[in-house]
Amino acid sequence: MSTITLRAAAAEASVSAPPPAAARRKPPKGKRLKYALTIAVFLLPSLIPLVMFVLGPMVSAAWTSLHSWNLIGPMQWVGLDNYAFLLTDPATHQAFLHTVYYIVGYLPLVYVGGLALALALNTALKGRAFLRGVYFLPVITSWVVVALVWRWLLNPSTGVVNTVLAWFGIEGPGWWADPAWAMPSIILASAWKDLGFVMVLLLAGLQAINPDLYEAAELDGAGWWRRLFSITLPMLSPSTFFVIVLSLINGFQVFDQVYVMTGGGPNNASQVVVQQVYDLTFRYGQAGMASALSWLLFFVILIVTLIQFYGQRRWVNYD
Repeated sequence: MSTITLRAAAAEASVSAPPPAAARRKPPKGKRLKYALTIAVFLLPSLIPLVMFVLGPMVSAAWTSLHSWNLIGPMQWVGLDNYAFLLTDPATHQAFLHTVYYIVGYLPLVYVGGLALALALNTALKGRAFLRGVYFLPVITSWVVVALVWRWLLNPSTGVVNTVLAWFGIEGPGWWADPAWAMPSIILASAWKDLGFVMVLLLAGLQAINPDLYEAAELDGAGWWRRLFSITLPMLSPSTFFVIVLSLINGFQVFDQVYVMTGGGPNNASQVVVQQVYDLTFRYGQAGMASALSWLLFFVILIVTLIQFYGQRRWVNYD
């Protein structure tokens, strides 16, 4: 009887025991190659555009940045001279300062506005589905159309905004025609267009918060503001972090609204980095200088993004 029991135990152990190392060998090289090719075939629809329209132009721009080129004649090797000039060029410094000015004005406005909309539309509001669509409509509208509409609205002499202000006895500013108001005009138009996008991101974060937390806070006597700062904003930090990263990246690359509304003017008051890249290339025929500036902008965005990812561990709550 004991012999039978021992044999059964041995058979069970042999079945449950892990296979020997020889049985767990890697598949043959031919199968691995076939598997890799299969993955490559499925990735090709995404890989080809990535190489053609992202990686390829980046490598080409890096090579061009080391030359002097007017888009017509042959390239002339200048090494790092373009970078050295840009790092000491007052116009480049001014363009970066204007870009930072845009970000500092745009980011708080679009976040606070998007958060207010998200909080309002996260309640049992009648017709909230319709309102969500209405607020998101500007996001899918062409920037050229939005910029032209805002250029008309903010027209210093015949614009709707100044006309309404005149009804109340207020003399409206020069908006995009005034150097002091050109960048605020662009910030206002940009925030209006992107409010719906930020609203959707934050609304998704709000709906992921456990409602039991609010019920417990209400039982403890916490008011609306207390719940906002103690529950909503901390639990919304991952969505906030995502919004900040995207907004900063897009803010450094602002161009369309600047090009349509002001063209970098008046008197270069709204000249941003990408607008300067455009002007250097197509107005002044300095493609090498423009490529170097685009790479400097890339490094600035990379450094800022890395700093954000490093600092997120101190304030972003993923629990």
